[in-house]
Amino acid sequence: MTDDMPASASFPEASLYPVHRCKVIHVVRHGQASHNVAGEVDRANYMRPEFEDANLTSLGWQQAETLHQHVERTHISVELVVMSPLLRAMQTAVAVWASGALQEGEAMNSALMLNGVGSSQHASISSVGAPLFVANEWCREMHGMHPCDKRRKISFYKTQFPAIDFSEVATDEDTWWEPDYRETPDQVRNRARVFVKWLLDRKESQIAVVSHSGFITNMLQLFGYDCSGVIQNELHQHFQNCEMRSFLISDRMATTKPKKATTDFTGGRSFGH
Repeated sequence: MTDDMPASASFPEASLYPVHRCKVIHVVRHGQASHNVAGEVDRANYMRPEFEDANLTSLGWQQAETLHQHVERTHISVELVVMSPLLRAMQTAVAVWASGALQEGEAMNSALMLNGVGSSQHASISSVGAPLFVANEWCREMHGMHPCDKRRKISFYKTQFPAIDFSEVATDEDTWWEPDYRETPDQVRNRARVFVKWLLDRKESQIAVVSHSGFITNMLQLFGYDCSGVIQNELHQHFQNCEMRSFLISDRMATTKPKKATTDFTGGRSFGH
């Protein structure tokens, strides 16, 4: 090693970043939905119109409840839950990350989800004690051609999920989905870059993301190529329904003025001898 070579060049096995530039991201794929069941029989079933904006199955709800129990048992706490504005992702998000059923006397407009959403018999879910829930179109599933990946109007969702913030979704109608064109993996990765930048720009440092197999796969394909094959495999392996994996993400190229890390302490001569 030459004298002018940075010391980090001699230690490639690890990366070190300021903690206030990092976030913990808990990535969740939605629970089993009706189109998943049909698609396992024949992938051509993804073209069937009755699966438009597919709903969680009874097993999907059970999967979400089991994950909720895991989150509580392991004391995972998040400040923000971000989800795709598709029914199965929002159902999964509120089932996993919310506190419980709507209480007697609690206002309906404070519910994260009302009873019977998507032909479900699931009870209403309260927002009391829950983190902020925000829908974001950038993390929706690869869209086009498959009716299961077409969303409904945001104005409809607002009546079913009153306490979810839909302000990040630009249009009421689904202007992305087209019946005769399927989004490409490259296009999904491009919007995944936009989504990751949006996450990095948020003030929250503990974030849950509830999305879909195609989007998650393509988003994670953006990372890990400077790591070992073992780590790459951990990053890039396929997500099962209602699987959650947690990642640490850092804004390595940040140029904005840093916020003060709550764990840092500024020393100096004024502290004594």
